[in-house]
Amino acid sequence: MRIALFEPEIAGNVGAVLRLGACMGAAVDLIEPMGFAWDDKRVRRTAMDYIDHVAIARHAGFDAFRATIGASRLVLFTTKARQSPYTFAFRPDDILLFGKESAGVPAAVADACDEKLRIPMRPQVRSMNLATSAALALGEALRQTATLPA
Repeated sequence: MRIALFEPEIAGNVGAVLRLGACMGAAVDLIEPMGFAWDDKRVRRTAMDYIDHVAIARHAGFDAFRATIGASRLVLFTTKARQSPYTFAFRPDDILLFGKESAGVPAAVADACDEKLRIPMRPQVRSMNLATSAALALGEALRQTATLPA
């Protein structure tokens, strides 16, 4: 299972997702451009020494990323979807895609996704933190596919 971040803007969020990937055994794809320099100290500070335990792939853009996914399903997490990840059937080779913090993904990217899911939350709030959303999504996907680390 992989986590993909579309044009992430906050270094600390990327660091937290890298740490999540390291702990849970999920590779992380970073779709550029990013809103910060890759060598930003905040990435390493948040990821700590876990960054050496996660497979990271950087892609020049969405098309370059799409060329790497083969037959895997691209599952977009978006506030615009209706289906919950808790009623969705994940597969072990799914790629969980998250949009940029300020704007999500453009319509063309959303249209290119195989599935669209929305993490249920109270209607009074707009969205969760990117890293928190990724943790909830990955945890459910791994639970369903019985691929949780020991």
